Amino acid sequence: MMKLQLAIDLEDIDGAINLIEKTQESVDIVEYGTPLVINFGLEGLAKIRNRFPNLTLLADVKIMDVASYEVSQAFKYGADITTILGVAEDQSIRDAIKVAHQAKKELLVDMIGVHDVARRAREIDQMGADYIATHTGYDLQAQGETPFATFNTIKENVTKTKTALEGGIKLTNLDEIKQANPDLLIVGAGIATNDDPTSAAKSFKAAIK
Repeated sequence: MMKLQLAIDLEDIDGAINLIEKTQESVDIVEYGTPLVINFGLEGLAKIRNRFPNLTLLADVKIMDVASYEVSQAFKYGADITTILGVAEDQSIRDAIKVAHQAKKELLVDMIGVHDVARRAREIDQMGADYIATHTGYDLQAQGETPFATFNTIKENVTKTKTALEGGIKLTNLDEIKQANPDLLIVGAGIATNDDPTSAAKSFKAAIK
């Protein structure tokens, strides 16, 4: 069954906690987004972990180097899943996977910025990552790009790794989402900036069941 991840980026820690309280019944994973990592560090993640001890938390740290250490730190402060960039060195990705699996945690490889998506997806699939995610970043979303074509390329080139879909996802995309059928659907503003995030999260969850 497709899981729903709420990406929280444009909040402070109290705002993130408030948003989680409003949506936690409908989401499977809560993402402590990169802006939160930059603005409040992993100590902010620890505060959320302490408030929600049973929540599945992803830390979107977008690791590029010193992978073993940075993965370990994310888990130390409460993450269950952490992210590394697909454009990182192969050794960094392998190290990140190794540390995550030793800790009985998970690793998501974010394909933002990868140009030869098919080749890199096949390589990462062989490394043993838990998730591989297409990610149309905000800067490209502003130019009208969507993640679906790239996602389809990833899905065609992996045999073991679970797939994740991210980048400007809205309720109006439901037909495309169902056709893509990712293992994990990552929604940010489509829930977080909605006037009624509780209802928005419920609508996404109901739609992907």
